Amino acid sequence: MTANKPILVTGDRPTGRLHLGHLVGSLVNRIKFQDDYDCFFLVADLHMLTTHYDKVGEVERNTLEMVMDWLAVGMDPEKSTFYVQSQIPYITELYAILAMFCGVPRAERIPTLKEKIQDMGVGENYSVGLLGYPVLMAADILMFKATKVPVGEDQLSHIELTRELARRFNFLYGEYFTEPEPVISETSRLVGTDGNRKMSKSLDNCIYLSDDAKEVEARVRIMYTDPNRIRADIPGTVEGNPVFIYHDAFNTDLEEVEDLKTRYRAGKVGDVEVKKKLARAINELLEPIREKRKFYEDRPDDVRNILHEGTLRAREAAQRNMDEIISKMGLFKP
Repeated sequence: MTANKPILVTGDRPTGRLHLGHLVGSLVNRIKFQDDYDCFFLVADLHMLTTHYDKVGEVERNTLEMVMDWLAVGMDPEKSTFYVQSQIPYITELYAILAMFCGVPRAERIPTLKEKIQDMGVGENYSVGLLGYPVLMAADILMFKATKVPVGEDQLSHIELTRELARRFNFLYGEYFTEPEPVISETSRLVGTDGNRKMSKSLDNCIYLSDDAKEVEARVRIMYTDPNRIRADIPGTVEGNPVFIYHDAFNTDLEEVEDLKTRYRAGKVGDVEVKKKLARAINELLEPIREKRKFYEDRPDDVRNILHEGTLRAREAAQRNMDEIISKMGLFKP
């Protein structure tokens, strides 16, 4: 930990390889954060269990795949701490404490909890673990005294709950936690290749950071475009068109993008050309990421060591903080 830098906590659930949605939504920002914050990047395996508890056998492989993607895009374990959530027992200890003064109705008001329950299709038969995941997220943040938490607009409710729990703790036991502030991502969710509102592994509408050039071309080739444009000579709609959303996000040749938009609106360019140029732009972006990822694919033990060393550092920091929390509360320590 670096004493003179504000602390930032964020991470991902280890559900497999990361995709372009992760890149624009969070990974690019994390690279910038490393120089300004003392960053704790967690492998949120306990959060994964809230919806994938029957797939625990995939956690190790998925964790390695995910962390290889972290490293490939430029997240640096020399500047930040990479750690595995379940290997820090103090997080679940703090979770239990915070859960004592978080009412069930309050947890149920979290919008993303409602989304998860709906996505799982379990009705009211959801687990206690899933209900408690907003409190677990609060424990992740407060465990390391984070003052900044990068989130999208849809996750602001989590930060507000965390702030409420911090205030409640401070009221009950004396000032200890600083209420964390959100760092809101300037980039909205990236739509899926099928036009769905978000890119998602479960919907198979992703372009993965590890996809090779041919896979990228194949995924772009079948991308959803303007459904009313059945011929190239029919004027098309650019606004809200996934292909042009991706051009704006990933094609650095701004003149080319504007030319394609003008000709598309006029019915003077076909989807084939538009998609070929998009595939080229994405592959130019991904090529150095693929090269760096290949380095770690050939050295999985290096990835394990990075996680081992980071988890040790995180555990030491968490233990110090938990000792202070226990003392602050006045719990008996025989």
